[in-house]
Amino acid sequence: MRPSRDVSPAAMPPDRAPLNPRLEFMRLLWAVDHGLHSTSKRLESGSGVTGPQRLVVRIVGCYPGISAGELAAVLVTHPSTLSGVLKRLESRELIERRIDPADGRRAQFKLTRKGKAIDGLRAGTVESTVARMQSKWTASDMAAVQRVLGSLAQELEAKPAPKSKR
Repeated sequence: MRPSRDVSPAAMPPDRAPLNPRLEFMRLLWAVDHGLHSTSKRLESGSGVTGPQRLVVRIVGCYPGISAGELAAVLVTHPSTLSGVLKRLESRELIERRIDPADGRRAQFKLTRKGKAIDGLRAGTVESTVARMQSKWTASDMAAVQRVLGSLAQELEAKPAPKSKR
């Protein structure tokens, strides 16, 4: 196991002024992103699925029969972004695609036996880390985290980055 890196403001060089709040927030987001990628790689080497693939499996497990469009809406992503993940999960026989009996143009997904095993993983996942953190938070902490991250996600989705002037 690798030693953990200190991501607190105290980890900043002692002879430097602290970062402004905006940069400090972005630095912490970077640390979270790095942690998500690292955990995803470890999960993949142990279980054969990445963190994002497991998240899709978990959501399909929660909503059997969910369509690709509904899944994309839950994940706040474009369906075309999701199609590669769904194809990989299907080819590995973790999810099963069925045509919606009410609308032949629409596919629905459910977990296979193998998918249910991945859905049941608990140790070494991002979800287990989040659960540990949530157990230490108050309800108002959780509401604040969801509000901040939800607002940031919404803002990032709504406003494209300006074109750089070179």
